[in-house]
Amino acid sequence: MTQINSLTAEQIDGLVKLALEEDIGPGDITTDGILTQDDVATAVVTAKEPLVVCGLDIFRRVFLHLDAGAKFPGSTLKDGSEIAAYAEIIQVSAKTSALLMGERTALNIVQRLSGIATLTRKFVDAAQPVTLLDTRKTTPGLRVFEKYAVYCGGGTNHRFGLFDAVLIKDNHIKIAGGITPAINRIRKQSSGKIEVETVNLDEVREALEMGADIIMLDNMAPETVKKAVAMIDGKSKIEVSGSIGLEGLNRFNRLGIDAISVGALTHSARAVDISMNIKT
Repeated sequence: MTQINSLTAEQIDGLVKLALEEDIGPGDITTDGILTQDDVATAVVTAKEPLVVCGLDIFRRVFLHLDAGAKFPGSTLKDGSEIAAYAEIIQVSAKTSALLMGERTALNIVQRLSGIATLTRKFVDAAQPVTLLDTRKTTPGLRVFEKYAVYCGGGTNHRFGLFDAVLIKDNHIKIAGGITPAINRIRKQSSGKIEVETVNLDEVREALEMGADIIMLDNMAPETVKKAVAMIDGKSKIEVSGSIGLEGLNRFNRLGIDAISVGALTHSARAVDISMNIKT
């Protein structure tokens, strides 16, 4: 499975161009109507709450796209850094028009990705010593960025898409007629590791008998997970999944499982509060 520990220039530029075109369109009529000359100004970006920052290279690229001469004085923070409330994140010096036109786009991206990284860090800390995994429950078109944010928050990327790992889920099992025929069919096509989603102990037993490499325990109560762990007895890796919130992690992380996958990291993360103000 692919770990998204960095972003390419092509990925960043593609997002920036799309986002700026969406926001600016044929022109910023407010900025164009107010500015009488296009001087250079400096803006300061500040965290309004404690957070884990993510998206700084994208932030820079927004303003470099609008002003090739944009500079970022004193910028030392890196993605994944923890920041206190009211701490400075980054400064940008550029044409005033570029600052005004790029502000919302740059903040939208950093607030969203930092929100994912911040939530992930909380889950990672609460899940110890169990590995925290993300899922494919991402915003269409933004998966690489959101999984990168999970990485910056200390989480581990599960499979990126349908193409890089086998995961036999409930509907696959229904269509195949059971776990056994599903695994048999996969093994005719692939020699890679096989993960199977199970919803009860009978399915756990069948997946174990078929030699599944990873068994997912989906929406099982802690008492059932404990029984499944004893049944598996180290013969397969164990992943727990299914609407597990921060407050519920301590009911699972000491049961002997290997990983917990949490869709909320990407589908329910709140954008953090960040402001950008031009120095006067």
